[in-house]
Amino acid sequence: MKELIRFINQYQELDPETEEAIQNAFVKETYRKNEFLLEEGKVCSKICFISSGLVRRFSINDGVELTKWLYYDTHWVASLFSYFRQEPSVEFLQACEETIIYSLSYKNEQKLLKHPLFLAFHVKFLRISIAAFDEFHFVFGSMSAQAKYRYILEKFPLMIQKAKQKHIASLMNVSQETLSRIRASIN
Repeated sequence: MKELIRFINQYQELDPETEEAIQNAFVKETYRKNEFLLEEGKVCSKICFISSGLVRRFSINDGVELTKWLYYDTHWVASLFSYFRQEPSVEFLQACEETIIYSLSYKNEQKLLKHPLFLAFHVKFLRISIAAFDEFHFVFGSMSAQAKYRYILEKFPLMIQKAKQKHIASLMNVSQETLSRIRASIN
């Protein structure tokens, strides 16, 4: 829980009352490798802070798994469309290794948002996340495969270390063989 509080304090300094409310609202959970945090068709009922581990967000299109993103230590993960609208998810969230999270239920989030300091964190973090998401999709979508790999290597080195090559290749929308050639040319 300390890493969660430390993370929030980077964006908004908390008072003891808000910190206690956060500690009471979040639940520590452990997922085994390949266990699902969320499956397609189910409503995403919680947003998760990853204390340690790796979670893959993916969808299945014509029987092919398409990795959308890989989340690791100190990242937040949820199927945002499903979570914020409380509608069935169109994607999966799966632990790629043993993963420890702190989860916040939709109901508990609504309670925490009544705390001004948590609300301030929430707004700041959402604004930064939306801007980063927008930048990523604008930049990443127009890059060559080699540029995509360099981008991930530079911005998300832990992802490269933790994730399977097939998941990174899927994220980049290239074959594993192409990714192997790119890695060989860079090293």
